[in-house]
Amino acid sequence: MKRFLDKPLRRFRRDESGGALTIEFVIFVPLLFGCLLMSVELGIYAMRNMFLERGLDITVRHVRLNTNTPMTHAQLKDMICEYSGFLKDCDQTLRLEMAPVNPRNFAAFDQQADCVDISKPVEPVRGFKLGQDHELMLLRACVKFDPIYPTTGLGYAMEKDGSGKARMIATTAFVQEPS
Repeated sequence: MKRFLDKPLRRFRRDESGGALTIEFVIFVPLLFGCLLMSVELGIYAMRNMFLERGLDITVRHVRLNTNTPMTHAQLKDMICEYSGFLKDCDQTLRLEMAPVNPRNFAAFDQQADCVDISKPVEPVRGFKLGQDHELMLLRACVKFDPIYPTTGLGYAMEKDGSGKARMIATTAFVQEPS
């Protein structure tokens, strides 16, 4: 068997045709493969973001229409996780901030979102206050997730916490309906 493969392998080794294509192949294939990995990561990120926004919108509709019903952070978090569906470990990695806003003297949330960091000790919920009738409210949700490809492309560029999870933030504003 070795005798049959000896000649063709020697001929293949000596053949120099196609050398220019080899260099282009070596340069461009990793770039194309990197773009493919980044597009998969971006598609999954966009899908997660869409599910988070959907869960947030349905929950806000419920809060807006039930103004005088007292709700806790845990109840809203459970509702968002139930309606979003696709977010893995949503009940442990989702953190909410809700605050009333004066439309004539607008003050937004802090620049740094209140997110869960599994690698650090548990911190109390920051800035969660239910609104009254006709009050403008801001609600910000921060959820942590594991990037699909954390060492390449977009997954590498995302800001991660001590446990290697990236964050996704969704913000919405609504007005409490009168009761």
